[in-house]
Amino acid sequence: MSTVKYIEIANIIDSRIDLGHYATGSKLPTHRALANELGTTPVTVSKAYQVLASAGKIESFVGRGSYVYENKQLSQVIRSGIEQNESNLSILQPCLTHNIKSLHSQFQNSFSQNIDPSLYAYAEGSGLLKHRDICRSWAVNYGLDKPDVEQLHLVNGAQHALSALIQLYTKPEALIAVEAQTYPGILSIANFLDRRVVGIHMDEHGMRAEALEQQCIKERPELVIVVPSHQNPTGATMSIERREAIANVILKNDVLLVEDDIYAFLNPTPLPAISNLIPDNTFHISSLSKAISPGMRCGFLRSPKLHGKKLSAFLRAMVWLPSPLLFETASQLVDSGLAFSLAEEQKQIAQNRQHLARRILQNFSLAGQATSYQLWLTLPKQWNADSFCLAAKNQGMLVSSSTYFGAGTPTVNNIRLSLMAIESEARLTLALENIANLLDASPTQYSQF
Repeated sequence: MSTVKYIEIANIIDSRIDLGHYATGSKLPTHRALANELGTTPVTVSKAYQVLASAGKIESFVGRGSYVYENKQLSQVIRSGIEQNESNLSILQPCLTHNIKSLHSQFQNSFSQNIDPSLYAYAEGSGLLKHRDICRSWAVNYGLDKPDVEQLHLVNGAQHALSALIQLYTKPEALIAVEAQTYPGILSIANFLDRRVVGIHMDEHGMRAEALEQQCIKERPELVIVVPSHQNPTGATMSIERREAIANVILKNDVLLVEDDIYAFLNPTPLPAISNLIPDNTFHISSLSKAISPGMRCGFLRSPKLHGKKLSAFLRAMVWLPSPLLFETASQLVDSGLAFSLAEEQKQIAQNRQHLARRILQNFSLAGQATSYQLWLTLPKQWNADSFCLAAKNQGMLVSSSTYFGAGTPTVNNIRLSLMAIESEARLTLALENIANLLDASPTQYSQF
């Protein structure tokens, strides 16, 4: 058989995986069975399986057969590099066209005069004291009680903070409790570091305290991670009562909590951080990525007092320190108040786009806050999440399937729609109208089989 034939067979299998005909983790047909179905030879199917195994789509085991690979990559759900003819509804980021001119101007002004030599040298701890002192104003403005500067650590974005805490405070095979539907970056870290995750049931207010309590009794996790505001992907925001309930469970069971509060700036009014209630058990993460720019990689990590030196030493050993040059610009943005103005503008854009999206998608079940960057859409019965995402992609729209967010709990049939990455409301309107039309359509119209 020619090369073209087994590549064609590989493409057919790949499409069936994307459409959900071959489910994640399921065993694929034998070479002979698939050859009979597709009118080819077992040798050709074997070559096709080899192609898919090399691409990381399947795994093959001697004597056991071939299986659809279970660990979907983070790059599949967060699509940053896209073609011009694609509408990106898959990535949560600020609407950068509204920030770029201000950011560019600030970067130019930061180094135009009075250059500080310390910006080009090593620094004690995880960053310069003046940067930690100024940048804590960001988190304090959105609900965190003012910490001592020794408790603050500069990190290369929230993902770096999560990775560092998981490495430092858990062991291989340790259990980490997360929301039932959680940020895929956490799942990716856990996968690479050989940690286990357990999904804790949620409701419209986020992680349920009683469900966390049950898990702490059943199998004590070494770490609990929550996103209390505008949770990714569901958009749930914890009420003050829910924050208090979670804090009580953490304190009662003497567990460490990681509060990933990078969306706190989107709350209509500041909500108190869980860290304020149990400061000795909680690490608090904030960042400029979602409000200002993901490219700046400026994150802030507040540690309990007793953990400050240990965490600082670990960060120093791993990366020495984040770039003082970037944090100089971040500090000037915060100190001047421009950072808060830009964040407020992004919140207003999000609110406008939520209104637009809810009008266009009013016939469908939607979750999320009035100022969230995303919508969590429950699909009509005729669609499953992976099939819908593939059909949308074929129509030039990138959306995120709920299969990427599940933390070992029963799957839900949802997609996450980011409303901010598309630069103009006119183009967003067109993309959402196309999504609405696709939701009303039958999957058979888009099936290749």
